[in-house]
Amino acid sequence: MTGILRAIFVYPFVLLLISCAGGDLKQDADKGVESKKINHVKVDADINADFNSAVMLLQQQEYERAITVLQSVIEREQRLPAPYVNIAIAYSRTSDLKAAEENLIKALKLDINHPIANNELGLLYRKAGKFNAARTAYENAIKEHPDYLPAKINLGVLCDLYMHDYQCALKQYEDYLEANPDDKNAEIWVADVKRRLGQ
Repeated sequence: MTGILRAIFVYPFVLLLISCAGGDLKQDADKGVESKKINHVKVDADINADFNSAVMLLQQQEYERAITVLQSVIEREQRLPAPYVNIAIAYSRTSDLKAAEENLIKALKLDINHPIANNELGLLYRKAGKFNAARTAYENAIKEHPDYLPAKINLGVLCDLYMHDYQCALKQYEDYLEANPDDKNAEIWVADVKRRLGQ
């Protein structure tokens, strides 16, 4: 392992309940949230209000309280991946990795290519030393969402530092650098991997 620092990329936002069963991923940069459009699922106003309360609790890092509210939301609404992803994020932050994994799998049963669910699952599997499973999760995230940069950079780090698959790492780092040309760390990562590949 080299002395070059590579950070695992965790997106600091949660999903809105207005997400849907399918469609294109849309990022609202002003709010720092993601939602899916198309195939909208109607949700009762009280469920939506509780979900929004849980989102606020997550943003305030009140994870235990968010879990309680999200459990109530999930009891009443099980058609959307967003509550499962958000409760998984909360469980992960409280170190209940088993509950986090279970809820991410439930989200992925609703949307197998959900980028945030797959990215979070990849992070869990990497921490557990399940590198092949982590790679599959990251690849699932970018299969339908090739511009989803958190999964790209996390796959690059996994391939580079944990799996020593430098071709994979180089591709992910270069893709990430193309989208973020001013990122000096990514430039260093690309140069470092190219050096190891003898390029």
